[in-house]
Amino acid sequence: MFTNATVFDGVNEKLMTNTDVLVEDNLIKQIGKNIKAPENAEVIDIAGKTLIPGLTDCHVHIMWNDNIEYLIYSSQDGYLGAMAAKNAENMLMRGFTTVRDLGGPAFGLKKAIDDGAIPGPRILPSGSFISQTAGHGDFDTRMKYQSNHFTGQTDLAYTRGWTIVADGKSEVIKASREILRAGATQLKIMGSGSITGAHDPLDVTEYTLEELKAIVKEAEKWGTYATIHAYSSESVMNAIEAGVKAIEHGLFASEEAMRLMKEKDIFFSTQFLSYSATPEEAGMTGESVAKYNEAKAGATNGYKNAKKVGVKMSFGTDLLGGLEIAKAQNLEFLARAEYFTGYEILKQATSNNAELFERSGKRHPYQQGALGVIKEGAYADIVVVDGNPLENIKLLSDPAKNLKIIMKDGKIYKNTLNQ
Repeated sequence: MFTNATVFDGVNEKLMTNTDVLVEDNLIKQIGKNIKAPENAEVIDIAGKTLIPGLTDCHVHIMWNDNIEYLIYSSQDGYLGAMAAKNAENMLMRGFTTVRDLGGPAFGLKKAIDDGAIPGPRILPSGSFISQTAGHGDFDTRMKYQSNHFTGQTDLAYTRGWTIVADGKSEVIKASREILRAGATQLKIMGSGSITGAHDPLDVTEYTLEELKAIVKEAEKWGTYATIHAYSSESVMNAIEAGVKAIEHGLFASEEAMRLMKEKDIFFSTQFLSYSATPEEAGMTGESVAKYNEAKAGATNGYKNAKKVGVKMSFGTDLLGGLEIAKAQNLEFLARAEYFTGYEILKQATSNNAELFERSGKRHPYQQGALGVIKEGAYADIVVVDGNPLENIKLLSDPAKNLKIIMKDGKIYKNTLNQ
């Protein structure tokens, strides 16, 4: 039981003070003042600290911990799994107790974490990307002039669970069903060009409206939703018309598109840290440098449109490529501070994300309690912060120093309260 806590419940800006929070098994049992501790309960006095919900990240690639071509076409499974396991543990120790994985073979890692074999956050996996030929998920550069999909050769990106290249209505329907069969929580569409893609310029719009609608319909049949990687305004508008529930990136979306997103209650799932660095700091090389600079130039306009319109914001980082790069995950809190208050940012990283996750309906793998909130009956995913992050969001950017307790599913993974 936590006593004398100042509590941010994930929803309300007003904090609860001098509050006790009783955890029983993996759920929050009771919240109030002067709660009588059950016999044999561990009592932790956190006076002067702030108790918040476990942090969540709605855009990770937890398996993507090296150059993508190496991971797909050259790496051994043991390396892929070991690096992902370390990435998962590191995320948990940064305070992230739940993440939505938006592409990659994360099903096995999720099971190992859920079974208690290794430490890590809860994972809502998307499985393979759905990509057109020459789309963002068409990774193979070894055959520049004819793709594996065109020649009929087997692509390791498919067999190893990274992507399914599908063209035309019938193929995208089959791809969607295959990914849902594997256990996806939601579907991830590659709907526009990208910064890191081998074949797709940033300005390209990918997939026809008919194809997008077919994917969305398959997701809806399974009671879940599709989200889409989309930069260009045209790709965002197509996605809105198709019925997606979230737009990933969306930096070049017009104000009109943003207003439609708000009207249709579509989440704007963009990143701030990713576009505040230099190309070198972001790990960009070769042709990606120019595309990164183009995206960075459009980012400010996208952020301003989102703020002006008041579109619903989630919290995601999309950091990929290595464990060192992933260490910057908590710097996303600082990057958002130019546009949002500490309360707004923390709400994005807790209850807003949880609302997005709930759009998976019965495909949501964690149904026993609520996520992203501190309330009775919610999962006991709890972080204790040294100070008040609503007043000083910078505290969350240094998790090693300022996150004193990290609890997930009722189990304490870190306690440095007396250090």
